[in-house]
Amino acid sequence: MRIVSRIFVVIVCLLSIPFMAVSTAALKQRFADGPNRVFSGGPLVAGDIHFGAEPDWSFVNPIPTIEMQLLDPPTSRRIWTVEYEGKVYVWSGYMGSIVGRMWKRWPIQAERNGKAIMRINGTRYERNLVRIQAGDELDGITAAITNKYPSQTTRSSVEQGDVWLFEAAPRNN
Repeated sequence: MRIVSRIFVVIVCLLSIPFMAVSTAALKQRFADGPNRVFSGGPLVAGDIHFGAEPDWSFVNPIPTIEMQLLDPPTSRRIWTVEYEGKVYVWSGYMGSIVGRMWKRWPIQAERNGKAIMRINGTRYERNLVRIQAGDELDGITAAITNKYPSQTTRSSVEQGDVWLFEAAPRNN
């Protein structure tokens, strides 16, 4: 019986090593300037802030992911984005499920306070995330999404709340 308990302790210790390594890496990234490919990051600090006229957002279409930070809470993540008719959009899937809402908290936080910063190619853009739940423009936006990404986003999935779609509108300071 003693050998079984020792083997159990050794196995628990060995299994805790990868858990502690991943937990440490995730915690460390929370204090970094931006996210990495796996973990959310801290506030986006580096990069010039864009001032002036709205850019031609079509430059985001060939970019696979951008960095986005909410101001409250000040955490950042990598996210998909698309331009449609001169506007830039971000979205979150899986919002129609309990697991999705637990996993993806940023859309709920963005709906409460949509102030955000997006960093694209080293430049930061101050934005206001405005949720879109209905409207004829959903056909074009969701077509742009599915043309760029392997996504099943449709007008219906946005209207039913399974996908939360946000326009990253200019911030009115």
